[in-house]
Amino acid sequence: MLREIRPAIVLLLVLTAITGLAYPLAMTGIAGAIFPAKAQGSLIEKDGKVVGSALIGQEFKDDKYFHGRPSATLAPDPNDSTKTVSAPYNAANSGGSNLGPTSKALADRLKEDVDKLRSENPKAPVPVDLVTTSASGLDPDISPEAAQFQVPRVAKVRNMPEDALKALVAANTEGRLLGLLGEPRVNVLALNLALDRASAK
Repeated sequence: MLREIRPAIVLLLVLTAITGLAYPLAMTGIAGAIFPAKAQGSLIEKDGKVVGSALIGQEFKDDKYFHGRPSATLAPDPNDSTKTVSAPYNAANSGGSNLGPTSKALADRLKEDVDKLRSENPKAPVPVDLVTTSASGLDPDISPEAAQFQVPRVAKVRNMPEDALKALVAANTEGRLLGLLGEPRVNVLALNLALDRASAK
């Protein structure tokens, strides 16, 4: 019986070593050599300190900054472990809200968000990505239209010319991959860091 089981055990150990150790280590090494920044999490630094990742959004509440998409991620309530509380851009609990188009809670939140945004910029239509959450809840990017929509508010708070901010948004807009895939986008953290640098001049 041991003679019949031994090949299966040996095969299990060999495949575990190959697929569980050798392959992941080789891919990590290759990725680190070819794409060192991306392999380390696409981290963004300011003054030598890591302030975030280009892959995970952050919540910016202050009116002097551009805001990202709403995030529906949650975290356990520290006061009651049977409940959850809102925790925007919580990478440990990525996911959407699961609220459907007939949800009153979703309709009420959307109306409140749209009304608030219309009060900031009544002349422009509200871009959909400023009021809807992404499927992951971690989206770090917004559309160029969503960034341009926020220009009047940021310009007013920072006392900067709108044209300078529009140019800053354009300079931080990434195009489609290979000119074909995806949509043009603006990384909110990178834009806000560029905004701080421009304001400091």
